[in-house]
Order: sequence, then C-alpha cells, then structure tokens
Amino acid sequence: MRWTVDHSSREPLSSQIEACVRSGVASGELTVGEQLPPAAELAGALSVDRNTVLAAYRHLRDDGVLEFRRGRGARVASAVTEPLPVTEAAQTLVSVARAHGLGRQDLLRLIERLT
Repeated sequence: MRWTVDHSSREPLSSQIEACVRSGVASGELTVGEQLPPAAELAGALSVDRNTVLAAYRHLRDDGVLEFRRGRGARVASAVTEPLPVTEAAQTLVSVARAHGLGRQDLLRLIERLT
C-alpha cells in the first residue's frame, strides 16, 4: 500500500490519509481484517503529527471502514462499496486538482456546480 501526503496541499493531511486508506480498501490492497500501521509509526513515516493520523483513523471508524480493538490497533472493518472505475476516476480528479492547487472544498463546489 502506498501511503503519501502532500504537505503543500490545501487538503487537510488527515483527509489525505483517509483517502489513502479508502483507496487501499477499494483497490483490494487492504483487506477486511488487515491491521493498519500504528498511528505513531505512520505519523513518523509521513512526517505528520500522530494526532493527524488518529483523526483520520477515527473518521474512518465513524464511517465503518475501520474498527479499533484494544491492544490490537486499527483494522479494516469492511470493504468500500464504491465501484472501482469511479474510485479510480475520483483519484485522478483529486490528483489533477491538487496539482493545480485546488483543495477538497474547491472540488466539492465544482462537483456541486456540475451536477
């Protein structure tokens, strides 16, 4: 699984981490029951604050993607149900938007305007 964040992006780092997990689950790189890296370890690898990783993990837990087990860390709870082609297209859109300096809110406004 490829964990990446863009520190220069206007997109919050926690949202970028969430996107990595969702992408990994949608593509099958992360499977149900698979353990994610501990927050401190992932934070160190990505050069972000541990609380940033924890915020991403908590949001994913609240969405039903992850589950926490005391002493066992965060694990994938369920597969993401988005169709893979849509997920891939969305990832491309996010990448292009980031390359042009657009953040999450900019994309949401654009999508709302187009629908």
